[in-house]
Amino acid sequence: MANRPAPALVLRSGDREALVRLTRSSTVRAGLALRARIVLAAAEGVANERIAERVGVSKATVLKWRARYEAGGLAGLEDEVRSGRPRRVDHRGVVAATLKPPPKKYGVTHWSSRLLGRHLGIGNKTVATAWREYGVQPWRVETFKFSTDPELVAKVRDVVGLYLAPPENAIVLCVDEKSQIQALDRTAPMLPMQPGLPARRTHDYVRHGTSTLFAALEIATGKVTAACKPRHRHQEFLAFLKQVARAYPDRELHLVMDNYAAHKKAEVRDWLAANPRIRVHFTPTSGSWLNLVEVWFGIIERQAIHRGSFGSVKDLNAKIRSFIDGWNDRCHPPFVWTKTADEILKKANRQTTSDTGH
Repeated sequence: MANRPAPALVLRSGDREALVRLTRSSTVRAGLALRARIVLAAAEGVANERIAERVGVSKATVLKWRARYEAGGLAGLEDEVRSGRPRRVDHRGVVAATLKPPPKKYGVTHWSSRLLGRHLGIGNKTVATAWREYGVQPWRVETFKFSTDPELVAKVRDVVGLYLAPPENAIVLCVDEKSQIQALDRTAPMLPMQPGLPARRTHDYVRHGTSTLFAALEIATGKVTAACKPRHRHQEFLAFLKQVARAYPDRELHLVMDNYAAHKKAEVRDWLAANPRIRVHFTPTSGSWLNLVEVWFGIIERQAIHRGSFGSVKDLNAKIRSFIDGWNDRCHPPFVWTKTADEILKKANRQTTSDTGH
């Protein structure tokens, strides 16, 4: 009979879950996922002809992978090592040449596969293969920054301690300003997204000025207290601190902020001294990434500002306020800090410099 069921393939212990994972993975090779589907169908007793129709292969292919699984289990579904001609180019030598700067005669900062191939007298595909094998990517560059703050250890422990174990009956706020937000007016209306096409905008624009967004993110709830101001001097910052104090009357406040000069101006220090219920916790120098409001600034940039077209600073500020109102209406604890101070300092690989306070 054409579709007579074959005897169900008996799976080895624990293999069913592994095979299902292979069929659902977005990173596994397509061929391996197909073989997993064949074996799972065979284990359900589906006829070989029906399996072939279902996955789009021949019956011989179904029989092959059934037999390979019966003989070797999951390992039998992997590709067999093929004998091919021996490698003529030592990939280690290609990588060693890649790690050296190109000669000055080339006038470039890093190798391309074609340039290195010509330099070594080999094909650029061979160079690319060596790079993939060793995970070398000369075209990529990332940034890093070491903090030179002598109180690095103490400040990291202080700020992270606030996140992981905030004081009882106190409010922890991450405070900062996003300055120089440009009111850009595109020279033509934005073209909306369509099936198969992303939203599109003109590359040119008219600049109508800038605004500064001051924000305080409450880490327990995600609520944001904010103000838009034309400048970001200590006068504007002090006015914003007073706004925050009014928003949280009669509560002990702990403010996390960076070392920007306006934050340490004498007038600001005097006002803080006169309001002892407000305590400031400074992030380390070059360590503003510890301030969670920086994450929120990235969100408002992507979701409300970057694609916008604003005919004036007033329009820009109105858009910012609208986003904040919507954020606060649906706000919930958006960020959960998980790294301990010890984990951060271990990764920083710095010696203990100071345990002094602020």
